[in-house]
Amino acid sequence: MSRPVTVANLQTRPQPDFETALTEAISLAVRAVADGADLLCLPEYCGGLKTDGAAFAPPHSPEAEHPVLEGLRNFASANSVDMLVGSIAVTGQGAKFNNRGFYVDKSGEILSRYDKIFLFDVNLSQTEVYRESDRVEPGNQAIVADTRFGRIGHSICYDLRFAQLYRDLAQGGAEMLFCPAAFAVPTGQAHWHVLNRARAIENGAFMISPCAVGAVSGGGASYGHSVIVDPWGEILSDGGDATGVTMAQIDLYLVAATRKRIASLQHDRPYGLRQVEPVSTAAE
Repeated sequence: MSRPVTVANLQTRPQPDFETALTEAISLAVRAVADGADLLCLPEYCGGLKTDGAAFAPPHSPEAEHPVLEGLRNFASANSVDMLVGSIAVTGQGAKFNNRGFYVDKSGEILSRYDKIFLFDVNLSQTEVYRESDRVEPGNQAIVADTRFGRIGHSICYDLRFAQLYRDLAQGGAEMLFCPAAFAVPTGQAHWHVLNRARAIENGAFMISPCAVGAVSGGGASYGHSVIVDPWGEILSDGGDATGVTMAQIDLYLVAATRKRIASLQHDRPYGLRQVEPVSTAAE
């Protein structure tokens, strides 16, 4: 039994403002629809991204008034396609904003929302430091949702390093695991492909990870190489290091087939952690 879905990763650049971000996203979305895509996937901060020293400083707006979200919802409805809005900056209750992703169905309705849980606070070098938590309010809820294609699980960028999140999503029935990103270049070169393959293999699920590419206004750069990985760990498409659209037809039947072959999700069990004290070697 086949369950095919044609997925397109739209590899956009980190744009400094709403208008430029939406224009580029729509231009790539038009190409993907013309090529027969059923599901369009955009990167993290696809509504705009800038940095201010170590802090992330994207343009942000309340969700109900966000022009990029509105434009993408209208596009989905007009073209009868589903869309992963990787993430946009949404004005929060206080001084901080939320890094929030959405799944939008073919009628333009929002099926699910997810606020990024794990924030990118790292020191890559003496000159490349990031403190996402300076201005972003973290989420605290993992999200799975049912779509017309199957059950999906949300994550965003740095979440990729936290394997238990994906285990929980898979245990919640997710067949497609999304990780839209604006992965930094040094860590992308070292870890992006292997982490995506690992999360797919561990959970017998498709990893669909659109990643922005190119320089960020204010400093930093995103790695690109948007990937679609099948449940056996095979990379089906790779966006390389330029803007554009990459596509793959996936068969969600492979999720059940893979999980039947290696039923590790059924073998999870609770366990404790005991720290063994070192044996004394002191002379008697």
